[in-house]
Amino acid sequence: MKGSLCHEYETGIPAREVWKVYGGLRLGELFQQLLPDLCEKVELDEGDGGVGTVLRVTFAPGIGMEYYKEKFTKIDNENYVKEAMGVEGGVLDLGFLSHLIRLEILPKGDDSSVIRSTIEYETDDKQDVDPSIISTDALAMIAESVTKYIKDQHNNPVEGKRIIIICNKIILILDMNLHVVLILDMVTYIIH
Repeated sequence: MKGSLCHEYETGIPAREVWKVYGGLRLGELFQQLLPDLCEKVELDEGDGGVGTVLRVTFAPGIGMEYYKEKFTKIDNENYVKEAMGVEGGVLDLGFLSHLIRLEILPKGDDSSVIRSTIEYETDDKQDVDPSIISTDALAMIAESVTKYIKDQHNNPVEGKRIIIICNKIILILDMNLHVVLILDMVTYIIH
């Protein structure tokens, strides 16, 4: 049996800005950072973010699946489309024959876009497989979280930057939350 599910989320952000996250490896980094209750970690198994790249997604405890490996099979930077085919783990361990995720960033005017997340799957009719376990809920949460993250970055462009303070022969390097990142003794630093 074949089936598909689709979710759409309007971002209020230009498509090219959303694609900067969705088009490569940044989406996996943000998945584990923004949704730690769903994703414990995302690891690069092979590739560089282009077609053929394989990611291993390790789910958080309690999700019901340990891990899922996906391979990027299509990346269209002009039309903002990425497809990833499941190659190991996840629902494939539960009897599904195939599992494909298609992510499309659809421009909506100059200042907005829609994230369309589609899952296509196939089950073996001879096995007792429950297709209702397939859901776009996680993709919806990712779309919402990434949109909020991008908007926060635009509203706070100095996030991730450093402040350098030099006083009394000491150099303090602080992040924007005023947490000390590094302390250098200028005398030692200059001599070495």
